[in-house]
Amino acid sequence: FIAFAGVILPLLPDKPISDQIPISPYNLWLAVVVVSGISYISYLLKKFVFPDSGIMLTGILGGLYSSTATTVIIARRDKVGNTGAKAISAIMVANGMMYLRILVLAFLFNRAIASVLAIPFLVLFAICILLSKFSGKHDDTISQLSADEMNTAGNKNPLELKTAIIFGLLFVFFAIITEYVMKTYGNSGVTSLAFIVGVTDVDPFLLNLLQHAGGITETTIALAIINATNSNNVLKMVYAITLSSKSLNRKLIFSFSILIVSGLATSLLFYLL
Repeated sequence: FIAFAGVILPLLPDKPISDQIPISPYNLWLAVVVVSGISYISYLLKKFVFPDSGIMLTGILGGLYSSTATTVIIARRDKVGNTGAKAISAIMVANGMMYLRILVLAFLFNRAIASVLAIPFLVLFAICILLSKFSGKHDDTISQLSADEMNTAGNKNPLELKTAIIFGLLFVFFAIITEYVMKTYGNSGVTSLAFIVGVTDVDPFLLNLLQHAGGITETTIALAIINATNSNNVLKMVYAITLSSKSLNRKLIFSFSILIVSGLATSLLFYLL
């Protein structure tokens, strides 16, 4: 991490790469450093501070690393280990941590956008926590998994060079696509693009928006971020239903439906305002 932040970052130029790629190497690598830093904190906590953590702490710490990856891991573990409704609770917590994670990134890169997103994202975070509490209520299922088997989310070192390279390539790709869509279709094109991007790794797209130099309004950026999280929630619902045991499908659909509808209602409010 010292090499990422203290050696490479200060050496990079802070000028756009080209007219077609309106981002600087410095901003690109700064995004890599910040996202890796948050993931690294989660990784260290998971590996050294809470090595025997249960499924709920897996949801919390894994959500800081990647809510999508955590959803996949917990759903798979339920299918082989009978974690019951506790799996849904942990998945909802991981989703809640996604909103906090994005909010922290927004405050680090663009406080104006963060101020716009603060109330909606805190409300959506609260909805995730309530759904987590409701899903796990009166559940006495005893997991057949050991703490070591459950403790897999976030165990992969987030500072691997391959991870940084993939993130950087996606960041540049989304910068090019966003610039093209903005010039061709305007603000409405960017908010529509966000729905498509949501089924991929959303961090490079969101950080590109947060560092965008101009041409996109703050409301458009905030709405695009909300739209991306909404479609990402749909993807996670599909993963959770497909990979977990069938006994959880009904509760998973119920919980995710409430979260998705809440997110879409938030988007609608932004459209109306």
